[in-house]
Amino acid sequence: MFTLIWETVRISFQGILENKSRALLTMLGIVIGVLAVTLMGTLISGLDRSFERSMSFLGKDVLFIGKYEWFSNQDWWEMRNRPDMQLDYGEKLKAASDVVLNTSTVMARRVDVARGDNSLLGVQLRGTTPEYMQTSFINIDQGRFITGGEDRSGSRVAVIGADVAQGLFQNRNPLGERMKISGVTFRVIGVVEKQGKFLGLFSMDNQIIIPLGTYTRIFSRRGYIQINVKFAGDPGEAKEEVRGVMRRIRGLRPQDKDNFAINQQEAFETQYKAIKLAIGGTGVFITVLSLVVGGIGIMNIMFVSVKERTREIGVRKAIGATRPLILGQFLLEAIFICLLAGLAGLGLAYGGSRLIDQYVFPSTMPVWLGVLSVFLAVFVGVISGIAPSFKAARLDPIEALRYE
Repeated sequence: MFTLIWETVRISFQGILENKSRALLTMLGIVIGVLAVTLMGTLISGLDRSFERSMSFLGKDVLFIGKYEWFSNQDWWEMRNRPDMQLDYGEKLKAASDVVLNTSTVMARRVDVARGDNSLLGVQLRGTTPEYMQTSFINIDQGRFITGGEDRSGSRVAVIGADVAQGLFQNRNPLGERMKISGVTFRVIGVVEKQGKFLGLFSMDNQIIIPLGTYTRIFSRRGYIQINVKFAGDPGEAKEEVRGVMRRIRGLRPQDKDNFAINQQEAFETQYKAIKLAIGGTGVFITVLSLVVGGIGIMNIMFVSVKERTREIGVRKAIGATRPLILGQFLLEAIFICLLAGLAGLGLAYGGSRLIDQYVFPSTMPVWLGVLSVFLAVFVGVISGIAPSFKAARLDPIEALRYE
């Protein structure tokens, strides 16, 4: 029995090797299908990891109050014309609401920084209060964060991100060193722990944090103002309470629309799910289309192969080959073609995933996805090989021997 099975496998491989060019062209659709499903899966896996890491920077229990909605269908000019946020809103919110644990006021703008011959353009400058550590999820890698005294006195001290530390100071310890922010000298007192890219788009390490009091003295009120609010309890209830307090602070009447925005992590989650669905849907469409086209191609080639080897089939049946053996021979041939195509597509996808991991964002190909893609290729081989295999198995040996 084992000898018969081995002989069937050998003949199937021999049939593929005798028509290498045809087999390679037939594999192409399966290769593209497997490549599409694995690369899309790897991309989504990497996006998931990047998204979770980026969302941890925002926090599930933090609200961000400002003039603009992060994602909104509202008219931009309407939001642009809203009254500016005020620096004392944070303290008023904390005093008026039981769900607010802490608040920090943040002002931000882009600046150029320099130290000696080294300079960086377009660095994110944030002016904030010591409470920023409680309303954000940053950690200090070296040194310390700003203090209340430094904020009140307007001290020219700065906490820098990992990219700024590397760009200005290379491998030197930046603590205690001086640098210039828009021409003004500051002393480095801390370095933020490396955070990576936000959603794989821009670096969160290209930032400088200075006391809010210093920011307002040097840069006046240039830049947007945002109030970070750390809350306790249910997110929905906390958001509604904060909205009510903000309406009172802004002096809005019951019939007036909100002239401020309360943003939170959920806004990104909604947009991300839509993007993820679009990417996944595109991947599924390409995969299904490629596998269907590849399967049809394999079925056609197998029918041609059966026709070309009709006499061979007659000879095998004349010397005792049974219908199951003939059927198994051609079915295995179709399966082997798809299996080889699946493995080739998987190899290409693995190389692509390494490039994504190195140059786009951290990602790895899930093992289950690789197994699933190969299984899909084999499944296509079974489906596309059934009809030609049954045709070969049902050939009349006498008629087959007469075939020229």
